Amino acid sequence: MTLASRTGLPDALRQLAEQYPRPIWESHRNFDALTRFWLDRHLGFRDMLQRISADAEAFLAGDLEAPVYGARSSRLIGRLLNDLHGHHQIEDQHYFPLLAALDPRMAAGIDLLERDHQDLDGHIHGLAEATNAMLHSLRSGTGSDRSGRDGTHRTAVAALRTRVHGFAGFIDRHLLDEEDIVVPAILHYAPDL
Repeated sequence: MTLASRTGLPDALRQLAEQYPRPIWESHRNFDALTRFWLDRHLGFRDMLQRISADAEAFLAGDLEAPVYGARSSRLIGRLLNDLHGHHQIEDQHYFPLLAALDPRMAAGIDLLERDHQDLDGHIHGLAEATNAMLHSLRSGTGSDRSGRDGTHRTAVAALRTRVHGFAGFIDRHLLDEEDIVVPAILHYAPDL
């Protein structure tokens, strides 16, 4: 059940998700502002990854100059990585222990999500390394021209794009599974988070 091999939650962890399917979440009496905020953070992560990917595509297509691309990528990826790190810390240290205590069945789901966070740490570091390599290439001026669409700039951006696409798949799988574990538990138990 690693994040890399998982295509969804096992049936044993889907009991509450089946009792509380996504279409009813927002209309449920226990769906509150904190739950909405938490889901919005997840949407924000997905949006940032789409913007990062779109910028890489625009650079490679010649629609974005190297200085603009480098500055935007540095800002967006830095924000994404910092926000993910903080988000996971809050979940691991506060929300997950509270949710695990609600019901013995929750413990297995929370353990799975905590393992995901450990797996994602390696992917976060990999994305940071690929970003730093791309930024170093852009700053070093080793591409064939200032636009950076040829030479090492292009290679570094293409490598980052590949890393972002892989990362987006991992993070989306984690976020979907996390939502299917956490939101139904909130709706069912109405914990004081």
